[in-house]
Amino acid sequence: MKPTHIEHIGIAVEDLQQAIRYYEDVLGLECYAIEEVVDQKVKTAFFMVGQTKIELLESTDPEGPIGKFITNRGPGIHHIAFAMPDVGQALAAAREKGVRLIDEKPRKGAEGLHIGFLHPKSTFGVLTEFCGE
Repeated sequence: MKPTHIEHIGIAVEDLQQAIRYYEDVLGLECYAIEEVVDQKVKTAFFMVGQTKIELLESTDPEGPIGKFITNRGPGIHHIAFAMPDVGQALAAAREKGVRLIDEKPRKGAEGLHIGFLHPKSTFGVLTEFCGE
C-alpha cells in the first residue's frame, strides 16, 4: 500500500501559544484548529503549508508521549504522517514486512482521523504515522 501524500509533520513544543505566535507572526501561516486529544495527553494546533499540515503538539501530562519526548530529546520534529487509503491494511502490510508497530490497529487521532504508528527502531529513527479517514 502506497501513501497518497504527506498528511502532516508533527512538531513537539513546550508552549503551544508561543509556538503558534511564531508560525503566524514569522512564517505568516494561520492556525486553523486547536484540539485536545485526551487519550494521547496532547493539545494540538494545525497549519496548512500547501497541501501539507504542520501539527504542533503540546503535552498535557509530563508522563504522556510528548511530555516524555520533550524530556528526553527536547522540542522539535516528533513524527511524519503519511495519508493512507486504509490505515488498518497499511499497518498489517507493514507488520507482514517485519516492521515493529506501536499500534496494531488504527485508533482515533486529531481531526477525527484514524491513526497508527510504526516504531522508530524499524523506520530508521523516524517515528512514522499512518493516517486516514
